[in-house]
Amino acid sequence: QVQLLESGGGSVETGGSLRLSCAASTRTFRDYFVAWFRQGPGKEREFVAGVSWSGITTYYADAVKGRFTISRINDKNMVWLQMNSLEPEDTAVYYCAAKDTRQVEYAYWGQGTQVTVSS
Repeated sequence: QVQLLESGGGSVETGGSLRLSCAASTRTFRDYFVAWFRQGPGKEREFVAGVSWSGITTYYADAVKGRFTISRINDKNMVWLQMNSLEPEDTAVYYCAAKDTRQVEYAYWGQGTQVTVSS
């Protein structure tokens, strides 16, 4: 069982930056692919960014490429999402999710952290 705890959300103006953190409670953190998802008001949950177990391979949704950066340090059981040049369309609850190499679906989810970008 893996528990994920997000932090770092808040309210910023357009063009601002936030850094989200995801802390994982597992001794085998390096076995998990970790991703950030978000769900905006009235929208479905969508993939934002993902990082491989090694931290070398990263994936981004087109909407955030060039603005967001995902990173991880396995020894600290931490994943971060650096968000720059924020836009009102980025307003959402952001979730950290994890799955191990045997899983197709993300089995573990955090409780979410709210990000609000005002124009």
